[in-house]
Amino acid sequence: MQRRRSLRTRFVRGLGAATATVALASGLTACGGDAEATGPGSDKVTVGAVSNGAAQQAELSVPVVESLRAQLPADVRERGELAIGVGALPAGFPPLAYVGTDQKTLTGAEPDLGRLVAATLGLKPVVKNSTWENLFVGIDSGKVDVAFTNVTVTEERKKKYEFASYRQDNLAFETLKDNPWNFAGDYRNLAGRTVAVSSGTNQEKILLEWQKKLQAEGKDITVKYFPDANSTYLALSGKKIDLSFGPNPSIAYHITQTASGNVPTRNAGSFSGAGESLQGLIAATAKKDSGLAKPVAEAINHLIKNGRYAQLLAAWNLSNEAVTTSEVNPPGLPVTNS
Repeated sequence: MQRRRSLRTRFVRGLGAATATVALASGLTACGGDAEATGPGSDKVTVGAVSNGAAQQAELSVPVVESLRAQLPADVRERGELAIGVGALPAGFPPLAYVGTDQKTLTGAEPDLGRLVAATLGLKPVVKNSTWENLFVGIDSGKVDVAFTNVTVTEERKKKYEFASYRQDNLAFETLKDNPWNFAGDYRNLAGRTVAVSSGTNQEKILLEWQKKLQAEGKDITVKYFPDANSTYLALSGKKIDLSFGPNPSIAYHITQTASGNVPTRNAGSFSGAGESLQGLIAATAKKDSGLAKPVAEAINHLIKNGRYAQLLAAWNLSNEAVTTSEVNPPGLPVTNS
């Protein structure tokens, strides 16, 4: 599934200096397949814990909804646990999933949402961290009930898995805070701009397609490549480039890291990672016919209605990826582009 590998690549290449420190900690302290469990029966979930400044920590009240709990498959309900899979080894990818400053807690928007869903369903969350490849092995074998780990819905994946959507899959432009430029959803606004992008990624493919369109109109974009995120930021802060184009979550994280510095940045507009014709969606992922997608989607919709979902995204600076409804098996990337 080439698309997801490119998504992973763009997160790895989006790591900044602070992220690299966290990544080193996670590589040294997180063990593949190890599970982190929190107590059952708690109606409190702390989001943004030990986040190294990437989130605003908040304790949220999350009472059990018995009518939703009743929708769970009997074996999961009787076990009283929800095995939550996260594919964040070896390095993690802030702000979505990484080992926190205590060098043991898996923090991030993804495991936090998994914990909120588990609490709503009256289950003890058991978070299992693994590599991306082993995550799907865990789902296939039944060791993982549901994955919360930035999985894009595709028609190819629907052959083996069922989904409950919870976030938009977006790319974004980062620029200096004092730069008034905005993408405004129109590639023509890129004419004359110098844009940094990571080679071999989904965002590079989209940017080069826009460049071809502009060239056909007698205009152009200057595309720049840098070896790492630090080099890109130095070029941006030194005004050698106008914009950086990358995955929205990694840009959201970097904005939090620059906020208190001398050269803060901002989000200048987003674009669907699935392209112009389809809004890409990130979804909780369970084994096909497991019976988990529906109760998980209903739990997410409950969290949307009671405001906890919005509080989670706001804590992690990801409000611009919010969905209004969690859908079971929504339209995904077509097989030809998955």
